[in-house]
Parts: sequence; C-alpha cells; structure tokens
Amino acid sequence: MTARVGVVVFPGTNCEHDAAYAVRLLGGDADLVWHRSTDLTGFDAVILPGGFAHGDYLRTGAIARFSPVMDAVGRFAHAGGPVVGICNGFQILCEAGLLPGALQKNAGLKFLCQTVALRVETTSTVLTRGATVGQVLQIPINHFEGSYVCDARTLSALRDDDRVVVRYVDNPNGSIDSIAGICNDARNVVGLMPHPERAVEDVLGSSDGAVLLGSLLVAAASSAPVSVVSSPVRP
Repeated sequence: MTARVGVVVFPGTNCEHDAAYAVRLLGGDADLVWHRSTDLTGFDAVILPGGFAHGDYLRTGAIARFSPVMDAVGRFAHAGGPVVGICNGFQILCEAGLLPGALQKNAGLKFLCQTVALRVETTSTVLTRGATVGQVLQIPINHFEGSYVCDARTLSALRDDDRVVVRYVDNPNGSIDSIAGICNDARNVVGLMPHPERAVEDVLGSSDGAVLLGSLLVAAASSAPVSVVSSPVRP
C-alpha cells in the first residue's frame, strides 16, 4: 500500500513543496491541503510543514491554531492517524494543545540556519520506528523561535514516558534538556524543529531525513484507515 500524505498549507507556509517532494521521493503520495479544508478523510498521514503561518503575528502558530483544518487534524490524531509537525508545524501543534509546551526565541536571539546532529531517543513513534536508539542524524534547522520550553511537571512526564523523540547533540538554541522533538501519549503525533524533508538526498548534504520520513510512510501505510467526518468551515 502506498501511503497518502496530506501536507497542510497555511498562509505563510513555505516548506510545503519540500515536504511533498520528500514524501514522493521516498515512495509516498502527497497532496497539499489548504488550511480552510475541514476533511482529511482518505489520508494516511498528515504533515504540518515549516514556514511563517499567518506571518507569525501574535506569536508563532497562535492564529494557525484556529484554522478550520486544525479541527480535522485534531480528529485525525485522536483517531490514531500519524501527524508530524515540522518547525512551524511543531509550534502549531503546541498551540493547538496536541503537544505540550511551547517554542520561544532562540538563546542569543539569533536566527539559526545550519545542519545539526540529532540523537534518536526512542523508536516507538511514527517518526522513528525505522531508526535505532542512540542513532545520530545530520538534519538542518532553520528557525528563530525554536527553543523548546515547558514546566517542570511536563518535562518530568516527557522523560518518564519516553516521549522525548530526538535531542540535539550540541544544543544550538537553548531548548530545555536539549529537546529537539517530542511526541504525544499515543506516540502518533510528533513535533520537531529540525527539517528532515531538507535532508533526503545526499546532494543536499545529508540523506538522514529519509530515516525519519521513511518511518512515517511505513507507519502510515500500516495503520488502519482513518475516517474523519467533516465539519462546517468557520466564517
């Protein structure tokens, strides 16, 4: 079965074609989904890509969280569908309450665009099932508000429940506990700041992102079909 992936597009998203290209390169099907869509039926996985949704006004992801598609994303996730938020998509998942914590400005208040080393911390998520614990991946980052923060209780829960998915080997942005990505309790929703879709071909400097997105496609192809009932579009 070929996994069909919906790549959500908000006004200001700028990584949707990168994500769709990576999915297709790895053998999946990808379709762009406008943020006013209310139905994700027929998709096996959903990606919220990077960018500047709604210009990052108020704060990153704060407006996108109220886009009609996010109701559908929430239903899709609660039904067990694989959902991955990359960079701005991670911020949106946190704003929507699908993942805990928040992303704040990088330490030093500098925009970061570089390749970093990520260590895989768990392989029981839809994004890391094809990796090995301790595996180090070379994946680029591209963000200004990528420092993950949460309260002490949340951090303890993330650690105790093995929900820290990837950590920075050398923390570039001040994220608490060097966290680069986390998952939900059910392990089917993952958010991460680095961009695996920009590291799927060696010509780009690294193909390590294929380990992560390839895992997503395997998870999507093997999951039960998700039926998502549509709801009216908000005015």
